[in-house]
Amino acid sequence: MEKFTKVKEVLASVEADVEKFYSAGNSAAGTRVRKAMQDLKNLAQEIRAEVTEKKNSAK
Repeated sequence: MEKFTKVKEVLASVEADVEKFYSAGNSAAGTRVRKAMQDLKNLAQEIRAEVTEKKNSAK
């Protein structure tokens, strides 16, 4: 559950950069958005592994 909370924190922190990139064309903000998306991808993969492990151990 703590990793899911981290996902929500990353999304909240990158929201301003997404706005800057798409509205103002700020390329530095785009770089920060790309990094945040990579972090989200890695967190999602870790969550998937935990869920699979927990699901399989319950059998």
